[in-house]
Order: sequence, then C-alpha cells, then structure tokens
Amino acid sequence: MFKSILFPIDQSREAREAAQMVVNLVKTHQSRLTLLSVVEQTPAADQGSSETTSPMASPEQVAQLLQAAQALFAKENISAEVIERDGMPSFTICDVADEINADLIVMGCRGLGLTTEGAAESVTSRVINLSPCPVLIVP
Repeated sequence: MFKSILFPIDQSREAREAAQMVVNLVKTHQSRLTLLSVVEQTPAADQGSSETTSPMASPEQVAQLLQAAQALFAKENISAEVIERDGMPSFTICDVADEINADLIVMGCRGLGLTTEGAAESVTSRVINLSPCPVLIVP
C-alpha cells in the first residue's frame, strides 16, 4: 500500500519518537524509505538577534543528523535514501514528496498547532494542507 515513505527529520524528540512508527510501516509494507532533512533558511534581516542559530540551519549538523538516522534504520535492516535540501521546511517536504512520488509522509508533531497562532506557524499544519499524499502525524 505504501511503496514509498518520506520521513522528514529534525533534531526534535518528536521526530525520534516517530522513527519507531516508520520502522513498523516500512517493514509491514516493504516500503522504500527516504529520509529528508531541511537546512532552514534564516531571514535575511536577522535584526541583531543574539539568539543562537538553529542547529537545522547548519549544513554540517543536518548531514550528521541524516547519517545518524540512516545508521539507526540500518540497525533495523532498513536501507534508507537520504536527501538534504535548503529551504523552508514545509514547502521543501511537500516538494520532495512530489518529486519522489511518496505514498506517505510520516512526521512527528510538537503540538504547537493547538492554537490559532500555532496552526498558522506549524510546519506540520502546512504540510498537511500542501502535501501531494497522505500525512501520518505521530504525536
């Protein structure tokens, strides 16, 4: 049923928790697995913010994350293709899902979309609304 599964990952606890669901789905459906991580584009005008840069804005850290995730799935005898892209996460996830003809996107959810403000900003909400295929959200 799900020949191709896209699993967008970041360094969140929710993504790590969703990994077990991905393992079960891939094994059950003998799916092809693609791991995606997005190097987040920061706004051009940083407005002098003293906050530390997001780890997902570092190509090196994103590459390390993908390697670690690939190794984790290899321990489960699952080979996974890895894709690293630059851009806005929600749009990039949907673009890659379309490019690889994904049958399913599996994502962790941080629960930020429970308010009106959070729903507008949530990557998960945007992916649900823009996705070319079904999206499974793992709480």
